[in-house]
Amino acid sequence: MKAGPSQEEIRRHNLGTLLRHVHIGGSMSRAVLAERMGLNRSTILGLVSELGSAGLVREELPRDTGRAGRPSLVVRPESDRVYVLAFDVGVDRLAAARIGLGGVFLERREMSLAPGRRDAGTVAEILAGAALEMVGTVPRGTHCVGVAAAVRGMVRRPDGLIRAAPYLGWEDEELGEDLRLRLGLGLPVSVGNEASLGALAEHLRGAGRGCQDLVYLHGDIGIGGGVITGGQLLGGDCGYGGEIGHMVVNPRNGRPCGCGSRGCLEAEAGERALLEAARRDPSATGREAVRAVVEAADRGDIIARAALHDAGDWLGIGVANLVNVLNPRTVIFGGTLREVFLGSAAQIRSRINRLALMSSRENLRLRVGELGDDAVLVGAAELAFSEILVGPLETLARTGAQPVQKRDRHEGRSSSGRLVEREDFA
Repeated sequence: MKAGPSQEEIRRHNLGTLLRHVHIGGSMSRAVLAERMGLNRSTILGLVSELGSAGLVREELPRDTGRAGRPSLVVRPESDRVYVLAFDVGVDRLAAARIGLGGVFLERREMSLAPGRRDAGTVAEILAGAALEMVGTVPRGTHCVGVAAAVRGMVRRPDGLIRAAPYLGWEDEELGEDLRLRLGLGLPVSVGNEASLGALAEHLRGAGRGCQDLVYLHGDIGIGGGVITGGQLLGGDCGYGGEIGHMVVNPRNGRPCGCGSRGCLEAEAGERALLEAARRDPSATGREAVRAVVEAADRGDIIARAALHDAGDWLGIGVANLVNVLNPRTVIFGGTLREVFLGSAAQIRSRINRLALMSSRENLRLRVGELGDDAVLVGAAELAFSEILVGPLETLARTGAQPVQKRDRHEGRSSSGRLVEREDFA
């Protein structure tokens, strides 16, 4: 007979679960935590005390309760003390952020990326420089527990090798290792696909909160995608799952795509196709150029309207295919596709209604992303936080953080040595 989990494994599991609840859900009382985790209050007290002694959470009075009487204390993540570094590698811009536990943006830097400075080494140098400037100003006692980067390309798991990033001209680049060496923080750097991380972000903190099955479409110079199924990010065999932009929707007369194929969704409905159809200056690319087309269509520009109609037509075909194959509850449009969807929603819905199976689309919701331009950075931060949410105390020890010794003001005794195990495993 296989032995069940040990008390130490149960404790480790519970610490991670509790930390994840306050990281994703925000401040909540011990009573709420006990209900959500299926544990008794004394066990929750012990877990909160351990995480508090480690400097990961704190208990305090809630803000603006609006109720009479003494309110219950709430457990909050220590956002100012524990943080990660998150990077977003775009084709024409770079972003770096210091994001605290609980998903709080503490600092952010954004840099333009000139065409002649898109090699991986230069990108790593720029990002590391921005990150070290931010780290150099943090208060004493503040600790970095993870680093992650999002890239517009195909990223192999688990080593984070960027197999191909066509718009950057990259092939088999080890950006994560380069960043690790340049940062010198003693932390590995995780790397993920930008649309997959955007899907994770919208699932946890945006338009997909509470939805266990969703598809996220991200528009940039191309079209990326991420799939959440059963509450988990779909990665595929090597991590390349979710390359929705390279679903072929027009094989017979399709436009050439950067991947070498023809008629991909990205080639038919992406930025270049939209701007070409709208007869825009070929050199005027990027987010502002796409938004200019949508705004022109809103003002009655016939050519811009026709371009948006075509883009919506192809997007609708692509989404209909996804609905038939994956049966998502929600499809979210992010990046520049947010604006494209708002300008062509009727056409997209029309195609879905004609091409998707009625049983698969009857509960379908189409949404725009709530996180805006921050979605990819938020997703990268969640990737960087993933280890500490599994093993909080082990991750702190591995990253060199020192525990915070403090007195439990409610119980009148030291909380650093208190350890309470739960009775059952759930």
